[in-house]
Amino acid sequence: MPSHVTAIPAASPAEAQAHFAAEFRFETDCWDVHDALSRGEADFVLLDVRSAELFARGHVPGAVHLPHGKLVESKLAAWPAETLFVTYCAGPHCNGAARGALRLAALGRPVKIMAGGITGWLDEGFALAQG
Repeated sequence: MPSHVTAIPAASPAEAQAHFAAEFRFETDCWDVHDALSRGEADFVLLDVRSAELFARGHVPGAVHLPHGKLVESKLAAWPAETLFVTYCAGPHCNGAARGALRLAALGRPVKIMAGGITGWLDEGFALAQG
């Protein structure tokens, strides 16, 4: 009897390659965001889509606070249409980053999610800004 792991066969290598390559079109990770910010090479806008209270308690340095429920075209007017936005929220247990990404995509804006959110950021040992 096969285990639950092997009961459903793995995808072919070609299918797996396409699947995993596609994931990078939708998300990035905390390490890559930190690296770009640290080098002053951020060619994206990092959006913290959590509440004002949570943002004040601690956020990724350099992040712009814009709660997902307030993502409307007028709030994005300062950035060119081709600007890549990267959203994050509390972490894997939170769907705020996905809600924000969905709103941005509906507004015709390029978007990715920072996988892991604040939880991932802290797990990598990176500091938060406060205020």
